[in-house]
Amino acid sequence: MRLLILEDPEEVAVWAAKYVMKKITDFKPSESRYFVLGLPTGSTPLGMYKRLIEFYHDGKLSFRYVKTFNMDEYLGLSHDHPQSYHYYMYHNFFKHIDIDPKNVHILNGITDDPEAECEMFEMEIKKAGGIHLFVGGIGPDGHIAFNEPGSSLASRTRVKTLAKETVVANARFFGDNLSQVPERCLTVGVGTVMDANEVMILVTGTSKALALQKAIEEGVNHMWTVSAFQVSYFYFNGLITS
Repeated sequence: MRLLILEDPEEVAVWAAKYVMKKITDFKPSESRYFVLGLPTGSTPLGMYKRLIEFYHDGKLSFRYVKTFNMDEYLGLSHDHPQSYHYYMYHNFFKHIDIDPKNVHILNGITDDPEAECEMFEMEIKKAGGIHLFVGGIGPDGHIAFNEPGSSLASRTRVKTLAKETVVANARFFGDNLSQVPERCLTVGVGTVMDANEVMILVTGTSKALALQKAIEEGVNHMWTVSAFQVSYFYFNGLITS
């Protein structure tokens, strides 16, 4: 595990974007050899996405031979719903770069068979050869994707019921109307993320300080799912602001 402490969220965004660019360019992806990237949503990675878009427009980076897999999606939200992660990724990243839509993989929140969708997602990751770099973030309670406290550290992509606290916290994104907040989601598992060759977790803000402490200073605990990466055998990067 490597912990890199930077000054502010801007520095985190720049460092993370440069690291992603280096991993892709050093890999030298081609039509027969794609780089596979795991991606998060939320406020933390927005700065990184902005910098990656700039690198693309400056001619420094191409996503033509990159495949992406996102962490999660709300169950029941259409792709064009403003709070869906399909909408988030398209408007904040994908529409601004040269990635082929067929190489974008996001769990389908309006599938007729959620369990089959999750199984297919795991199969697509394996078909792609596994994820080379998984970028993630954490919540104040240390959750990765929607793997909230109590989730199995060996979990795979699955349908999950969101904790009541999560539903209440997310109401602000749905006009403070609890009835509009999805109560279930599709999410990669902790084990799914840990299968990646490398994981980089972005941690910014004082609200994440306790979660970071649990992740690096205390033992592995399924109540703080980010702590699972203490036992990882791959190269792990953690970023946090001061």
